[in-house]
Amino acid sequence: MNKRCIAVLTCALALGSIGAFATPSTTYWTPMTPDVQAYGVPHLGVDNYFTVARDAEDGGGSFPTDLGLTIGVLPFKAVVAEVGVDLLEPSDDPLYFNAKIGIPEDTLFSGAPTLQAGIFNVGTRKNVTDQNIVYGVVGKTIPGIGRLSAGPYIGNRDVLVDADGHEDNTGFMAAFDRGFLPAKDKDDNEYNRWVFAADYASGKNALGGGGFGIYRFFTKDISLLTGPVWFNEKAINGEWKWTVQLDINF
Repeated sequence: MNKRCIAVLTCALALGSIGAFATPSTTYWTPMTPDVQAYGVPHLGVDNYFTVARDAEDGGGSFPTDLGLTIGVLPFKAVVAEVGVDLLEPSDDPLYFNAKIGIPEDTLFSGAPTLQAGIFNVGTRKNVTDQNIVYGVVGKTIPGIGRLSAGPYIGNRDVLVDADGHEDNTGFMAAFDRGFLPAKDKDDNEYNRWVFAADYASGKNALGGGGFGIYRFFTKDISLLTGPVWFNEKAINGEWKWTVQLDINF
């Protein structure tokens, strides 16, 4: 699965922090996933987060729409990597960058987990949008259960803060996903028509929160995700939102 999380441009600006963030391949809300974009295959993502049954001034409002492009950049099996760029609009500083490198499952030895390191939310405005969150991933597929991933993160201490402006730049992320109703396309490629996904990030900062939802894969390269997202700090991100995310490999 290749998903992109998006997020938040709210009163965090007034706190000296920005909640808008753009990420590499993700499970749902976070980049905590065993996935890395395939070499030479561009991935287009369009993500929206909006309030439900609330007035415009209530609940923190909707987040900027994220138009993201990610591509795999290493032609190897033992080591894989991706880079990406996101355009968040409306926003005063709309560009964000990300990158990730990793070793797939079963590469180091039979039954070995995937190991990854990455960076995301690399904004262009110093100490405003440059959250520069570095993270690690340990992921494993458990037969009959699904895929589990977890790892730590650390970001720019001047930007990743809590609602009172205090440093809150470290934490952990965890994720789970499981596919259902397997199918094959005309080229005999296997994929799941439906995937349940859930994840969580600790912290009372702009990243802190999580969600759960359902992917509908129309083909192995086209999917639509929808579900709720909640936040650890409403003063930064507002009330819970509903997300709809379109993803296409081409």
